[in-house]
Amino acid sequence: MSLFHIDAGREWRGGQRQSLLLVRQLVRKGYPVWFIVQPGSPLHDKAKAENLPVWPLRMRSEFGLLAALRLAVRMKRRGCVLAHFHDAHAVSVGSMAAGLAGVPIRIIARRVDFPLKRNFLSRRKYVRKVDAVIAISEGVKRVLVGSGLEPDRVSVVPSGIDFSVYQSGLPRDYLHKEYRFDAGDYLVGIVAQLEDHKGHRYLIDAAKILKDKTRKVKIVIVGEGSLRMELTHQVQDLNVKDVVYFMGFREDIPRILSSLDLFVLSSHLEGLGSSIMDAMACRLPVVATRTGGIPELVKNDKTGLLVPPRNPKALAEAILALYHDKRRAARLAKAGYDFVHRNFSAEAMADKTLAVYERIATAKGVKLHDRAAD
Repeated sequence: MSLFHIDAGREWRGGQRQSLLLVRQLVRKGYPVWFIVQPGSPLHDKAKAENLPVWPLRMRSEFGLLAALRLAVRMKRRGCVLAHFHDAHAVSVGSMAAGLAGVPIRIIARRVDFPLKRNFLSRRKYVRKVDAVIAISEGVKRVLVGSGLEPDRVSVVPSGIDFSVYQSGLPRDYLHKEYRFDAGDYLVGIVAQLEDHKGHRYLIDAAKILKDKTRKVKIVIVGEGSLRMELTHQVQDLNVKDVVYFMGFREDIPRILSSLDLFVLSSHLEGLGSSIMDAMACRLPVVATRTGGIPELVKNDKTGLLVPPRNPKALAEAILALYHDKRRAARLAKAGYDFVHRNFSAEAMADKTLAVYERIATAKGVKLHDRAAD
C-alpha cells in the first residue's frame, strides 16, 4: 500500500514548498509515500537532498499519455491506494494514471483563488472520481463553491511553514551589506513571482508616492516572472529606480526577511499568502491586501494592516503609517508572530490533511497503512 503525491511544478514556488513539507511530515509519521516530481526541478533536487522517496517523471503537458501510462504502471506495482494531486498539470496526468491503475482515493489541492474555468474539461477534472478538494483557505473554498463545487467536497487545510529556519539568530544587516543600504534606510520587501495577480505594479505606483514623502523607504522585490521587463520599464518611467530594487529569484529568503523592516503583499488575487506566514515567523510587521485568504492571516490592526487591492495610495499610506510609528509596527509584528506559531505549523497542516485522508478512507473501507508512527 502506498500514497502517491504528484507535483508537476518546474519552478520553486509556494505550492512546491507545501507539497515538500507535507511529504516530509508523512514520511516522519511512517506513511508509505511516493513523491512524483519533474526531473531536474528544484522540487526534485530538494526532495532528493532530504532522502525522501522521490520518483522523477517527465510530465511535458497536461495531456501527456506516455507519462500517465508510466505513472499508472508505477501505481499498480506499488499498490497505490491514494493519489494527491498538487497542481493543475498534476491533476490531468495523475487522474489519467489513477483511472488506469484503479486508485480508490483521489485528492486535489487548490492553492489559488482563481475561479475554475467555465469549460467542461476543466470542471470535469475537479468533479469526476475526485473524493475531495483541499483548499488552503476559506477564501479559496468560497471561490470553488461559487464555481459549482459542492461545499461538502471541499475541505479547508491552511498552509504550514517550517519554523526551524527562523529559529537561529539571523543577521539584520544582510541586505545592507549586499546592496550598501544606509543604516537609516527602511526596507520594505515583497517575495512573490512577478505575475499579474501579485500586484507588483500597484506597489511600484506606491513607491512613487513614498518617494515624494521620503527617500528612506526602499522597496525590495524578490522573485522572477513574466512581468520582469514590464515592471522594470514602469520603475524607469516613474523615476523610482533609486528606491525600488529587483533581486530576482533567491534561495536565501530567511536571511532576506531578517534584513527587512516591513513585509508587503500587494496581490489582487491570493489563495492564502504563505510568504506572509514566513514574514510573521520572522517577526516582521505586515501590510497586505484584503483579498482571497489573506484576511485569514492578517487581521487589520491586530496582526497587520489590510488595504484594498489595486490601490497604490492606500498601500503607500499604510507603509508610511508603520514607518512613522515603530511602536505600532512592533506590536503588530509580535501579534503576527504569536498568531502564525499557534495556527500554521507544517505539523498542523499534515495532521489536518491526514484527517481528510482518514475520513474518506474509512467511508470507502480503504486501509492507508499497516502501521504509522504516532
